[in-house]
Amino acid sequence: MTQTPTLPITLLVIARDEAEVIGRCLDSVPFAAEKVVIDSGSTDGTPEIARRHGARVVHQDWLGFGPQRNFANTQASHDWILVLDADEVLTPASVAELQARLPSLLQSSHAGAILVRQTWYMGAPMHWYRPMVADKSSRIYNRKRARWTDARVHESLIFDGTTLLMREPFAHFNNPTLVHRHLKILRYSELKARDWLDTGKRKSMWTCPFVFIATFIKDYFLRLAFLDGWRGYVAAHVAASYAVYKRLRYYEMQRNPVSREQATLALKRCGLDP
Repeated sequence: MTQTPTLPITLLVIARDEAEVIGRCLDSVPFAAEKVVIDSGSTDGTPEIARRHGARVVHQDWLGFGPQRNFANTQASHDWILVLDADEVLTPASVAELQARLPSLLQSSHAGAILVRQTWYMGAPMHWYRPMVADKSSRIYNRKRARWTDARVHESLIFDGTTLLMREPFAHFNNPTLVHRHLKILRYSELKARDWLDTGKRKSMWTCPFVFIATFIKDYFLRLAFLDGWRGYVAAHVAASYAVYKRLRYYEMQRNPVSREQATLALKRCGLDP
């Protein structure tokens, strides 16, 4: 069997309890000279599976998405980094493109590259809904020329330099059920509300009905979710619900500060880090 030549780039994956998908993710990047999984306390065998699939595993208690990714940067042996989530994979077409284009990128003065992500939702790929079809995502970077923001959730990569755009999409197998999606919404809302508390963000409760309507219209019509049928309707409705729920939770934190500690305990009972 011919072995795929490796490139001096580190694949970084942050994970917790991802036993069902971590192997598929790691195996989808055959060209990475190094694969590192930053595990925040899995109890389902994720670290052992990751090691069997060629990764080095580093434990780090959960710091929040941005700080966790910046910690991960310090664990890489190479300055050039590819980031994937455990439920994402490179497709054969994206692997071929990266193998062809990465050698010149790694020798260049660019800060990184943008990849396009296509999401599988309810068991099949979405075809029209823009956030799930043509989502441009910063996934390749030189750690000396880029840094993740310190946001607890919805972190972003700040480049100090120019970037390239890759054409072939990689795949995101988003939340196998709506139960998984709503558990993630609970966690993300908690993190976002805590970020708002830290910065003293102003949010008015009277806007909530309008936020729901505006978000649903934007996603269902302007972002073309309606063309994906009932799956598109569900995706738009969930997005609108999330936009409102994090505001409700923020109001509760302000109104009843003890709810923050109570929510932390509740999320941990569900196996979720706030």
